[in-house]
Amino acid sequence: MKQLIASLSLALLAPLALAQPCPEKNLLYWQAFPPGGESDLSARHQQVVLKKKCAAVDTIIQYKAGAGGALMWSQMNQLPGDGLNVVGVNLPHIVFQPIEGQVQYKTADVTPVFWFHFTPDALVVPEASPYKTFADFIAAAKKDPGKMSLGGSGLNSANHASHERLNAAFGIKSTYVPYKGTGDMALAVVGNQIDGAVTYTAFAINNKTKTRALAVAMEKRHPLLPDVPTFRELGVDWVDGAYRGIGVPKSTPPEARKKLSDMWAMLNNDPEMRELAAKSGFELVNVGVEQMDGFMKDKTRLYTEGAQRLGLGKK
Repeated sequence: MKQLIASLSLALLAPLALAQPCPEKNLLYWQAFPPGGESDLSARHQQVVLKKKCAAVDTIIQYKAGAGGALMWSQMNQLPGDGLNVVGVNLPHIVFQPIEGQVQYKTADVTPVFWFHFTPDALVVPEASPYKTFADFIAAAKKDPGKMSLGGSGLNSANHASHERLNAAFGIKSTYVPYKGTGDMALAVVGNQIDGAVTYTAFAINNKTKTRALAVAMEKRHPLLPDVPTFRELGVDWVDGAYRGIGVPKSTPPEARKKLSDMWAMLNNDPEMRELAAKSGFELVNVGVEQMDGFMKDKTRLYTEGAQRLGLGKK
């Protein structure tokens, strides 16, 4: 009897094994930011794990960077909706940018199918910076309003919004310097060309020997940055950051969207992916097509309110 049950169990599991959501051909994975940043790093992680899961196909990473990601997102619906063209998408960027009105797309034009991780905000300075603590940084910023220059990835992006939030929360005035992506910004920070950057924990962790993190926007201190206080410890209720995910052209049929969503969920649940994410400071999340409408409705409302506070779209 036990042997019969075991045989039946294997028979039931066999279709599930065959249903592993691998693509039939190579994937084109389009990036909206240049190589070297968090989006590129996460894509490289996914490329490695997908090759392990689906050995017969390759993930070919393509770059179309510009306008803080808007160049790619304004053109993504021109790609074939074949389930083989995947585009990296970011929140709050795809909400903030259309509200500002300087881009050629609307939030509704972007079709996300899976959000795979979240990266908390972080304030960093060059290793050579005279600011050893967050208190040092704030004191210097208040002494010379407007003199402090802080880099970030893109205009009307998560970094830009966080910069404005930093100024408002701590009563300082610093100048935001936008870069095409985190990779470009890293050169400026490490080269001591700017005073610091409003970026993410991933950047702080991957550049620990070249920069110094002063604060992170997390519930608790990051285990890889144990000496860095949270903004909550510094008196401000700030737990926030950026979401990264994948989107597809609007012409992509529902069954192809579902297959990609399942594929990215498979990647996120792989032990190697969890290890890579943890080492890089990425907090994995799993928001697939089933949860997408509700998730996007909530985030669009939240970031629209944030954009109003920042004065986006009033120029």
